[in-house]
Amino acid sequence: MSRNRSAREDVQRAETVRLPYADRTEAGRVLAERLVPLGLEGAPVLALPRGGVPVGYEVARRLGSRLDVLVTRKIGYPPQPELGVGAITEGGAPVFDGGLLARLGLTEDDLAATVAAERAELDRRVGVYRRGRELPDVAGRPVIVVDDGLATGGTARAAVRAMRERGPSRLVLAVPVGAAETVGALEAEVDEMVVPAAPWEFRAVGQWYRDFEQLTDADVTAWLDRARRSGEGPV
Repeated sequence: MSRNRSAREDVQRAETVRLPYADRTEAGRVLAERLVPLGLEGAPVLALPRGGVPVGYEVARRLGSRLDVLVTRKIGYPPQPELGVGAITEGGAPVFDGGLLARLGLTEDDLAATVAAERAELDRRVGVYRRGRELPDVAGRPVIVVDDGLATGGTARAAVRAMRERGPSRLVLAVPVGAAETVGALEAEVDEMVVPAAPWEFRAVGQWYRDFEQLTDADVTAWLDRARRSGEGPV
């Protein structure tokens, strides 16, 4: 999806994608083919761990790009942690859903302890996944941010805002499937969106995959090591 097409037109086009995907590998290959015509060969691919990494691997392989991670963490509503009220990304400030905070009667200050805990976990994962490497320098270059799907879009929004601050020449968000409403809401955050399937009835990302196993830190590092061995991983 890109800004010069309406969300409705893209959803109609996306209906030709056969869902559910078999797994993240198949989804990544479908996504990669949609990216090929955009002239992004060699652009860094930053995948949101954990689930975005196998998707990003296929994208990087097809485009001849380097794969790395962009670590994000959801900020959950303390009484119900699965309800995301914001997100943080390495190198970026917390991004909150202001409307949801208002409905819950919360302020950003009320979530200071939650943010601190999630920041600590984010830093732990950066250490495990990145092994002392810095984020790739994307200033003046195109960059592709990849995840395995968009539900509410909170972590993706935090990720692309953090990347925008680094000054890429072209910021692309690419996911195999996303809620149509969320896809439309995120268009203004990026230069281009590539979303092969954007269903209107959307409960969770996992419903659009036959195999949607939860990945571990070891899985993420294994995918990155695999990319490195093939010449498409972080340096």
